[in-house]
Amino acid sequence: MGLLNSGLDICASGLTAQRLRMDVIANNLANATTTRTQNGGPYRRQIVVFEARSQTSDFKRLLENELTGLSGVRVKQIVTDNSPLRQVYDPSHPDADPNGYVSYPNVNVVAEMTDMISATRSYEANITALNSIKHMAMKAIEIGR
Repeated sequence: MGLLNSGLDICASGLTAQRLRMDVIANNLANATTTRTQNGGPYRRQIVVFEARSQTSDFKRLLENELTGLSGVRVKQIVTDNSPLRQVYDPSHPDADPNGYVSYPNVNVVAEMTDMISATRSYEANITALNSIKHMAMKAIEIGR
């Protein structure tokens, strides 16, 4: 039953991580044309960084994870992309600099949509794995009857 529970736990961690990734991507898309934020400058793209989840205080779970190699994933941090901002010539824009250029966010809509598709597919893969584990558990119960 331990591997079954760890499988469910791994799927749950993947679902949680991919959901946050989709939320961050949606935020990037929503701010793709925001030229002024509360901090004063244009919006900067955010990126989610994942890492293997292995930090646990329960010795038994830590040992099981090391023996099976199963631990799941967690969000390490959300970082700001410091790539250059897009410069667009629009002297009539209120945020234009003295040369008439407006700094727009470094959000590439095509790249964000590609990342959103990737996150959605990863989310779906975790749901499929979760359903497979559930199906195996039901079959095991049927065998035990």
